[in-house]
Amino acid sequence: MSSSSLRMGEAVESSDSMNMNMNMNINIPLILKPLNLKRTGTVWTAVAHIVTGVIGSGVLSLAWSTAQLGWLAGPLSVLVIASITLFSSFLLCNTYRHPHPEYGPNRSSSYLDVVHLHLGITNGRLSALLVHLSLYGFAIAFVITTAISLSTIQNSFCYHNKGFAAPCQSVDAYYMMLFGAFQIVLSQIPNFHNIQWLSVVAAIMSFTYSFIGLGLSIAQVIEKGYAEGSIGGISTSSGAEKLWLVSQALGDISFSYPFSTILMEIQDTLKSPPPENQTMKKASVIAVTVTTFVYLSCGGAGYAAFGDNTPGNLLTAFGYSKSYWLVNFANACIVVHLVGSYQVYSQPLFATVENWFRFKFPDSEFVNHTYILKLRLLPTFELNFLSLSFRTAYVASTTVIAMIFPYFNQILGVLGSLIFWPLTIYFPVEIYLSQSSTVAWTTKWVLLRTFSIFGFVFGLFTLTGCVKGIVTEKIS
Repeated sequence: MSSSSLRMGEAVESSDSMNMNMNMNINIPLILKPLNLKRTGTVWTAVAHIVTGVIGSGVLSLAWSTAQLGWLAGPLSVLVIASITLFSSFLLCNTYRHPHPEYGPNRSSSYLDVVHLHLGITNGRLSALLVHLSLYGFAIAFVITTAISLSTIQNSFCYHNKGFAAPCQSVDAYYMMLFGAFQIVLSQIPNFHNIQWLSVVAAIMSFTYSFIGLGLSIAQVIEKGYAEGSIGGISTSSGAEKLWLVSQALGDISFSYPFSTILMEIQDTLKSPPPENQTMKKASVIAVTVTTFVYLSCGGAGYAAFGDNTPGNLLTAFGYSKSYWLVNFANACIVVHLVGSYQVYSQPLFATVENWFRFKFPDSEFVNHTYILKLRLLPTFELNFLSLSFRTAYVASTTVIAMIFPYFNQILGVLGSLIFWPLTIYFPVEIYLSQSSTVAWTTKWVLLRTFSIFGFVFGLFTLTGCVKGIVTEKIS
């Protein structure tokens, strides 16, 4: 999930400049300005970035999602959403280069740039709002997931040292506050330029805990001698309850494919020839295939191991097993992954907000002045009061919201529902129609519009169910 670190310096600069241009009503988009960048990416580097960006903690909820949907609808839903994501990526791939009468062929270096160019300033601002809302939501999800993993580690050691009858339940809120305090310190780092290593670490962590969960689930099935589960999934007391759980499950699955918003940044790293869109399409097919295989394996194995008792976070089911040390290691991998991911997903938002303040208040010392601090035995530190206050408030707000709504599956579902239709379907379709000058009411136009309408209905259905799930959990 940490591929936002991909060329972080360029992404931050692009977003900041675009937002400043919007406020000044400059009509020439940022993407038309030449970027003296050496692009050396290949199909395999693109695959690595995509897999890093897609496979994350959302994989842990897929066993629960499969349990709600059953053996037929569960894997089918993963395949359908993967296909939608792949189709959307193909649409975006073709919009990377665009002719301009004055500047010649140009590139769109970010998702926000391509929306701004093809759909205008209003849609550009709307997409920026949704992208940054998703970044904020990811930060909340990271707080919740980290607390769950730390609590699971503590409870596991407690039960194995004191016995399973011991009162070992920990309070997630304490771990959320601890995580928040640590992130307040990390957030004072000015930016994360050129930290591709963080994507590598995150990818290793993601695959590690995903395959540990998969392996333990398979071992559980082998130990039992049979697979749990049914075609219809978990039975409920009423059809309405089943409907809401299905919508939450679909929201969780859609959360697991946050791909479209990072595609343009990845494509902007590719060398040419061959044409970047051809390379990106190949990389997308390979990466989505690998990701979908991991998702189907983890979701199916987890459901087969636990059936109706499948937990929302797969690893929490193994905390008391003989292999608890392996489970604790997997949860530690999640914590390491999310400590860095929180910053990687938050730094672009920090930069956007702070640059807006600097543009609006160029004469403010509070906003613009940076103090250089040098303490004995410590490296030189830059202090800006705007960054200190805003970033501290930001981390505190994500921590407080996570403490108020600590519902792993429902939060993931809400995030997936909010961003899936507009960012994965609506904007890519509209951009493609604009660039290709598709005539209204032709077969292609009707099919793409139908596809977009279907995505809207799907997103509304999953969002409604996930919000209801949060309300129900809060009341109970």
